[in-house]
Amino acid sequence: MEKQVAQETRSEQILAEHERWVARAKTPHVRSVVAEARGAVLIDVDGREYIDFSGGVGSLNVGHSHPKVVQAIADQAAKFTHTDYAVVPYEVYVELAKKLCRLVPGPTPKKAIFFNSGAEAVENAIKIARYATGRPAVIAFEGAFHGRTYGALTLTSRVHPYKAGFGPFLPEVYRIPYPNKYRGISTDDVMDALQKLFRRGVAARDVAALIVEPVQGEGGYLVPDDDFLPRLREVCDEHGIVLIADEIQTGFGRTGKLFALEHWGVEADLVTVGKSLGGGLPISGVIGKAELMDAPIPGGLGGTFPGNPVACAAALAVLEIFEEEPLLERANAIGRQMLERMEGWKREFPFVGDARGLGAMIALEIVKDQQSKEPDPERTARITQEAWRGGAIILQAGVDGNVLRFPMPLVMTDEQLAKGLNILENALRAVAG
Repeated sequence: MEKQVAQETRSEQILAEHERWVARAKTPHVRSVVAEARGAVLIDVDGREYIDFSGGVGSLNVGHSHPKVVQAIADQAAKFTHTDYAVVPYEVYVELAKKLCRLVPGPTPKKAIFFNSGAEAVENAIKIARYATGRPAVIAFEGAFHGRTYGALTLTSRVHPYKAGFGPFLPEVYRIPYPNKYRGISTDDVMDALQKLFRRGVAARDVAALIVEPVQGEGGYLVPDDDFLPRLREVCDEHGIVLIADEIQTGFGRTGKLFALEHWGVEADLVTVGKSLGGGLPISGVIGKAELMDAPIPGGLGGTFPGNPVACAAALAVLEIFEEEPLLERANAIGRQMLERMEGWKREFPFVGDARGLGAMIALEIVKDQQSKEPDPERTARITQEAWRGGAIILQAGVDGNVLRFPMPLVMTDEQLAKGLNILENALRAVAG
């Protein structure tokens, strides 16, 4: 009998072209090529559906192709697509700035400025802090991710694959631990490390800014104790240090609040935003206390495309969606269901070490065993691939690559969530041997 040869799929054909034409550094996480997407579901070019737990790496909190966002994009594109706001301004930029300044937590009068990417927002927040204070140093955290341009990459903690071979990096950046309940790092430990840094590494009077993710993202979705951010605020106030809250991933409903800072009642000096702000379009920003934001001279911050009018229109639509739809409540409901299911997995699978999160910012940590807590990145990678084969797209994270994170669209239905979790459970069983 003649042996049948498996026919190459359309995804495989396109990815073969990818190998030929796209730089190796841009390697896709899954071996499927998307054709269309709606809500929390992707459909590839071969017609296969996937439950999307990745959400464009946290950029699609309102879901893929939300009708309001699509309409806003079309309406603005029909009017004009670009001028460069620094040359010829436009109203949608001003309206977006006004709305965000009113929404970002804290009573101090605020101003905003927009950029293209989260990394660009971080770079400019650091520039603002250094300019305003006249100080050189910046403090970041172990496990932090703030982007991949050189300044942001210096602040980013993970070496592989982000930093190795790309140095030297920005000078005068210092690092302290981030709270990690699972690994036994408390707020007290962090504060002790900060005081030691002031004595042994850099004088507090030389520190321009301390940048912190209210819930750490790429580092493994680490939720700090309730006293962490308030105590950071006290230290920054004591020493005249600018507190920068990186809300690029935590913002716009991910944690069950519009901004994660609302959980702790803390006002940051500067807040960086991005990802889900644009509903899938590239836009980011820095929103901060007006006095700080006005420190750089006119023309001191900017670029050609930041605050593009089409992206601004999409962002305004995103904010309207949050006003009209109960996405914050949905984030909390998703999180509760996921953590309840994952607690059962901790009992069933000895390699499931921890399940944690805030709102819909949920993570599952994979270890060699629950006693040693030794990270198991190899098994974690196998789980993501098994899940993809089963029909769910799940991301790998953590400094050691042993955390599964779930920045899914907040429009995911209960039925879709249950289906996705069933696929993940099957993946856990597949790698249990």
